[in-house]
Amino acid sequence: MSNVTPLELNGFVQECVNALTDNTLQRLVFSKYRGDDKELTRIAVRSVELKGQRLASCLYEYRTNHITKNVELADVSNLCQQWLESDFQSAHLMTNEWEVQLSISKKGKVLINKYRNKNAPKASEKKISVDDDAMSHNRAKKRFVEQHRPYLRELGITDAKGEIIPSMSRKWKQINKFIEVLSRAIDNTGLADKNEVHIADFGSGKAYLTFAVHDYFIDKLQVKTQVTGVELRQGLVDLCNQTAAKLALTGIKFEQGDVQHFKAQGINIMIALHACDIATDYALHMGIQTGAEIIMCSPCCHKQIRPQMQSPQLLAPLLQHGIHLGQEAEMITDGLRALLLEAHGYDTQVFEFISLEHTSKNKMILAQKRKQPRDNSAILQQIADIKAFYGINEQCLETLLG
Repeated sequence: MSNVTPLELNGFVQECVNALTDNTLQRLVFSKYRGDDKELTRIAVRSVELKGQRLASCLYEYRTNHITKNVELADVSNLCQQWLESDFQSAHLMTNEWEVQLSISKKGKVLINKYRNKNAPKASEKKISVDDDAMSHNRAKKRFVEQHRPYLRELGITDAKGEIIPSMSRKWKQINKFIEVLSRAIDNTGLADKNEVHIADFGSGKAYLTFAVHDYFIDKLQVKTQVTGVELRQGLVDLCNQTAAKLALTGIKFEQGDVQHFKAQGINIMIALHACDIATDYALHMGIQTGAEIIMCSPCCHKQIRPQMQSPQLLAPLLQHGIHLGQEAEMITDGLRALLLEAHGYDTQVFEFISLEHTSKNKMILAQKRKQPRDNSAILQQIADIKAFYGINEQCLETLLG
């Protein structure tokens, strides 16, 4: 990439600094990395407040792990300038009012597009009447997660004053929606009445939901809880254990491993979000085998069924398009999973969950263990008929269940 003159970038960099300083930043991402570090993919920047000082928290996203570095605002200008001059070809800035997209060509030409944030409130919307304020207050009381909880601050969802950091608003909504879905399942299964509840979260990542589930049981339900987050990346395991220790939390721990090899017993709630391809089947199988009252999975990367499918000739004109074939394979895969759960003692729902950050995959499989057994022979026949219709020889969950 040709060198870019600093002068061309000054305006954009200054807007980044202003957004951090004024706490109006919603999103700042540097992408299309062209530097020497082959593992680095992008850097995301957000505003944080630590010990009364506003800092820029820079998340370096590598292919296998993420590293966070906090930077003083005085150093942000030089840092952004350096990234754009030599390391990245694209940057996206979103503030409460503006959205700015910057791109740099291979010849070093800078292109900047700036337009108003479509979600920015109009002047007439900024005035809140007493009645509106009361309604907002009432709505806030219905939230399943309280903003002032310490783990939210430690994980960077809220600032030192307990306010939601704008760039984390989507994650905040995801956490609330997840706990809302879980709370209904808890009511249906009677888990709140148990003396102790064991929860396993596979692929826990940065553990936003893991900490939220632990906090919900301890703070809201006041039930003794043991939560285990299982994550493949050792760096995230260490980070989450350090966070739990810093908050002096008991009943929550993180271990390195994956769902295919982890041995679980006596789990009441099994969670696996974005378990790739057959990892979802291993997670569902573990939930069934351990007798979990609640199983929550968000499947992705449906690869096993698609190459096996032999669709009827009548559907060939529709399925000649790869996107349609992929959607059908996804529907068949998750439909069979839901039926297999039904056949093994669970009431199952498959529904659209709130969009998860950095992904378009937002499907949820929610299974709740039935209190009364029933004859499942008809469901097993339905599974056999569907497999025969599409020429499917093997489905991983069915094979695991034997």
